[in-house]
Amino acid sequence: MSIITAQLIIAGLRDLGHEAVPIYIGKNGRWYIGKQLDSVMFFKEENKEAKLSKMKSYHLDMEASTDKMVFFRDGIAPGKIEIDLAFPALHGANGEDGTVQGVFELVNVPYVGCGVASSAVAMDKILTKIFFQGIGIPTVDFVSFDKAQWDKSSAEIMNSIQDKLDWPVIVKPARLGSSIGIAKAGTKKELELAIEVALHYDDKALVEKCVQNLMDVTCAVIGNDEPRASLLQESLFRDELFSYQDKYLDEGGAQTGQAEKNIIIPARLDEKTTQEIQEMSRKIFKGLGCSGIARFDFLYDKVEKRFYANEINTIPGTLYHHLWKKSGLGLKELLSELIRLAEERYKIKNKLILNFDSKILDFVGAAKLKIK
Repeated sequence: MSIITAQLIIAGLRDLGHEAVPIYIGKNGRWYIGKQLDSVMFFKEENKEAKLSKMKSYHLDMEASTDKMVFFRDGIAPGKIEIDLAFPALHGANGEDGTVQGVFELVNVPYVGCGVASSAVAMDKILTKIFFQGIGIPTVDFVSFDKAQWDKSSAEIMNSIQDKLDWPVIVKPARLGSSIGIAKAGTKKELELAIEVALHYDDKALVEKCVQNLMDVTCAVIGNDEPRASLLQESLFRDELFSYQDKYLDEGGAQTGQAEKNIIIPARLDEKTTQEIQEMSRKIFKGLGCSGIARFDFLYDKVEKRFYANEINTIPGTLYHHLWKKSGLGLKELLSELIRLAEERYKIKNKLILNFDSKILDFVGAAKLKIK
């Protein structure tokens, strides 16, 4: 999905007249830069890993990277590439969890999207739930634990789940997306198996109440201090869960906006509920300190007429441009606005005083700071 999102952004930026430099981080952790990375066809080839291994990787020069990113390539044909604004299209671990955002902060380069803290919290479903509870956002009841706790006290955890939650329940790895490792359990045996699967993908898991009569609702938000909410999207799915198959494979996927038969925009909700979800999305965006763009997923019980905040996505796949288009913001306008917001935040950050002179070393040797 990262490759699809990146290709969309690259093409859009070039249409706007920007020089877009594709940077691909391989499974080996190396950074590659080259014209062949411009095309999605390169990544569809069976021998792409072999081709990558023959390419000279680049390294980020931390000493030269001040207010920009400077990449060097060694060898017979050395190269140097400078980046003045980063546009991350990395989904999942090391891209959406605040890790690469930390690199951008270290070299002080402007970048699109959410910062370190909001990205890290949003990536962790357990921290997200705790955050929702902290600012008074409705979310379903849950029980969370890590692998060490499960290995030591699985019986106690099972009892806690059965005491707090009614059947059926939903089991999730804490820090994976795209519905990977998620399962619905209606019996003790199914629950134990689902937990084992979840802990195979992550060392933390959560079990939460299953919302019956479910409608999956999405709201995207863009902005910094004055965030704007999109129309609401209702995503249809075949089985009991909104699966990876539904999101990305069937007819191009609902999450990419291509499976149009599985998407309803605006969602079939009354005006009051629609406005409440949009306002709640803005509240989450502001409360978590998001910036640029984010997407918020809600679970709506069509019988009880209640909605629950579910998850936060700080780098929406394909920027959810299909939903923004329906909301009156085309791709070119969306990309231009995201760049403007990144530069706006960068200017504000660089006006802050982050260093100050300290006299603490003058006291070294004093009674309280005596170094032995």
